[in-house]
Amino acid sequence: MTEAASTHLDLGGVVVATALPYKEDASAPAGLAVDYDAYAEHCNWLIENGCRGVGPNGSLGEYSSLTDEERRKVVQVAVETVGDRGIVVAGVHGPGWHQAQHWTQLAKEDGAHGVLCLPPTMYRSADADVVEHFAKVAEVGLPVMIYNNPLDTKVDITPNLVAEIAKIDGIVAVKEFSGDVRRAFEIQEACEAAGSSIDIIAGSDDVLFELMIDGATGWFAGYPNVFPAEAVAIYDNMAAGRYVEAREIYKSLIAAFRWDSRPEFVQAIKLGMDMVGRNGGPCRPPRAALTQAMEAQVRADTQRALDALAALQ
Repeated sequence: MTEAASTHLDLGGVVVATALPYKEDASAPAGLAVDYDAYAEHCNWLIENGCRGVGPNGSLGEYSSLTDEERRKVVQVAVETVGDRGIVVAGVHGPGWHQAQHWTQLAKEDGAHGVLCLPPTMYRSADADVVEHFAKVAEVGLPVMIYNNPLDTKVDITPNLVAEIAKIDGIVAVKEFSGDVRRAFEIQEACEAAGSSIDIIAGSDDVLFELMIDGATGWFAGYPNVFPAEAVAIYDNMAAGRYVEAREIYKSLIAAFRWDSRPEFVQAIKLGMDMVGRNGGPCRPPRAALTQAMEAQVRADTQRALDALAALQ
């Protein structure tokens, strides 16, 4: 059985929520067409820099601004590019379970190894609705990483709710993005009490160090789009217990990492990519260009990170 067909998935390492490059095209939505060649090159660069895999169609990948055709092709390009060198964890977020299940089925057909799924979007769901949502997605047969992002969804997948969802066959991990570093131990304790288990994956770049100290085993990350090799060095040092070494690199990057938890994170990360010679570029609506003051702050924080990294050499 191939890893893509299994309900087990090793998420240890840095899986990058990939940003999506565009090129100008007056006939495309908002005048921006997806640049699939540039996206493939970016996925390859991330894998070559030691990342465990890529996560197309996350919030950073602007999935909600894509056409259905674009959204599917992005996954196909990621799968083809990564090949057997890593894993592809496709975002399958949707307002209802029928949409999320549909995207999961397509991800399975296209060779993704697993999926990342928010609770119902655009709807402040009750706990029973959230459980049903994930159960229906898991029925497809791909490993499912549930995604707790109460800042954007207004649905907090609390530790006790995580423990309940973890009883569903095929639910393998939770991407924890609440920003509350106490959650790692609380999730572990709740799962132990409920007789379930789940892998905890750090979702916010600016609490990665703290969550891994408390038991997170993977990192589903945004800023490795800018600093992949350095992010892998942080993760590898943490996993090996070399906390002092990891902390020095982490401290160098933390000013930039904080943007991962702000509403303008897509624009900020794409600007950081531009600053290091990658293809960041513009975003589709509703993400407008950064204000002049905000762009200056992102540039200053990113440059601070670059200078700090240079000083570590």
